[in-house]
Amino acid sequence: MSSRSVAFLFDVDNTLLDNDRVVQDMKAYLRRKVGDEAAQRYWTIFDRTRAELSYVDYLGSLQEARREMPRELHFQDVSRYLINYAFAQRLYPDALDVIDRVKAWGQAAILSDGDVVFQPRKIERSGLWDAVDGHVMIYVHKETEADEVLRRYPADHYVLFDDKLRLLTAFKRLWGPRITTAWVRQGHYGLDPKSLAENPPPDLTLERIGDVLALDPAVLMPEA
Repeated sequence: MSSRSVAFLFDVDNTLLDNDRVVQDMKAYLRRKVGDEAAQRYWTIFDRTRAELSYVDYLGSLQEARREMPRELHFQDVSRYLINYAFAQRLYPDALDVIDRVKAWGQAAILSDGDVVFQPRKIERSGLWDAVDGHVMIYVHKETEADEVLRRYPADHYVLFDDKLRLLTAFKRLWGPRITTAWVRQGHYGLDPKSLAENPPPDLTLERIGDVLALDPAVLMPEA
């Protein structure tokens, strides 16, 4: 391998961690605690907030739901459930092993969208924060922070793992041959045929994050 530097950037939700399963668990717990009507109101607020912010805000949506229904004390239980959720049990198989593997080749870091409270909590409780030795970047829109990523983690080549093909496309347009885009087809975004129709193919397509363990590093780092 070349001595040129490489940075490996990992998305979190549905790339390293099965966030679709987290949402399913949340929906079931919320319905049990507050009933169908209040639960439906929460998800209406959740969807509106996501459209406004362009990222999911579980706790912010919960706070707004509480303002609308101040006597629904079970929202407290839902908050505790989210804060203490066992995210480590929702990591995809081999996710931590993949991070360990690429750390032998270069710098590993998390590059995620999300809010500034719940997303760090999720990354910490899942074990991902420690896995990347605290190299965590969480932005509102990570594709608009490409220059900041370059400043924080200068490297000759970059490898980005993400389940959203539109984000991989955005970074490819910005960084060109300096980046290898790896589409991890896990979760609902990875299975969306609309993504393929609206975006060019990535450099690499993986059915699961664990597939990285079987790859020749030259596939990930052709420029390096």
